[in-house]
Amino acid sequence: MWFTSDNASGAAPEVMAAVARANEGYARSYGADALMDRARDLVREVFEAPEAAVYLVTTGTVANALSLSLLTPPWGSVFCHTHAHIAEDECGAPEFYSHGAKLTLIPGAHGRMEAGALEAAILRAKGAGVHGVQPGALSITNVTEAGTVYSVAEIAELAGVARAHGVPVHLDGARFANALVATGATAADMTWRAGVDVVSFGGTKNGCMGVEAVVIFDPAKAWEFELRRKRAGHLMSKHRFLSAQMGPIWKMDFGCGWPPMPMPWLRVWRVGWPRCPRLISSIRLRRISCSPNGRRVSMPSLRPQVRPITPSPPRWDANARGWWPVGPPQSARWMNSCLPCEIRAKAPA
Repeated sequence: MWFTSDNASGAAPEVMAAVARANEGYARSYGADALMDRARDLVREVFEAPEAAVYLVTTGTVANALSLSLLTPPWGSVFCHTHAHIAEDECGAPEFYSHGAKLTLIPGAHGRMEAGALEAAILRAKGAGVHGVQPGALSITNVTEAGTVYSVAEIAELAGVARAHGVPVHLDGARFANALVATGATAADMTWRAGVDVVSFGGTKNGCMGVEAVVIFDPAKAWEFELRRKRAGHLMSKHRFLSAQMGPIWKMDFGCGWPPMPMPWLRVWRVGWPRCPRLISSIRLRRISCSPNGRRVSMPSLRPQVRPITPSPPRWDANARGWWPVGPPQSARWMNSCLPCEIRAKAPA
């Protein structure tokens, strides 16, 4: 059993093979390689955005932080959910790279912001005058840190509230592919058509070794992002090894036998997403949720993650056993990766 995180799984064989091929011979540096041209074209095709600017970085934290620095002035406020990754797991990086912007936390059940709470927070910021931070940007995480998913309509509602007040919208898509599988939406419908300005698209959790794409739908902002990436020290010289990873994920299917799809890359997450209810069933089969004092699944899960509540788990021991003890006290996150495996559980004797 190893359900700590999809970060704990290996990279896809197709990605490793592509990186090995990229190591042959010579290529231009700093993102001028031919592989980057191909990766850019594929991202634009998937998002149905032929003019979008596409840049690669090595981590989701820097993808988020640089994206928000592009949208938010130092005196601005980034509106995000109380338990958003940028709020709880990025060590102040969004504030650092934006040179001081403040995160304003918006409540909502199961990791999803509520539109009314968002508007109230924006209005408070607008009324703060010179003594308070001003509305800066909205950051939506899909899928959320609670394992839930925003529908296209919910994203459009939040983005509509933000845009009504002149606030640009960022989407943290570390597990964006799974959100598309869960909702049946297209990448375009869930982003720029719903009012999103910039997307951090996750490759690392989609079978890559370590690469994320920042997709900017307004090309007028491209040059500023290039400068911010370089100044932050995140422009890789041997960039082809990032480009090589981002290419294969749009085509690979891991031999899962799924029928042809408009977006073949989603076959990867069609492996992981159905495992969630199987994992829940396995937990229940082992009587983990058979009594009020036993363990239970605390949140609706629409990505490969469940979060059981346990009576009094020794958190270090849970981690050693392949759980990831994060979130509320007495809870542990169980997560599947996109790579093929089987979930099995024996019925108790």
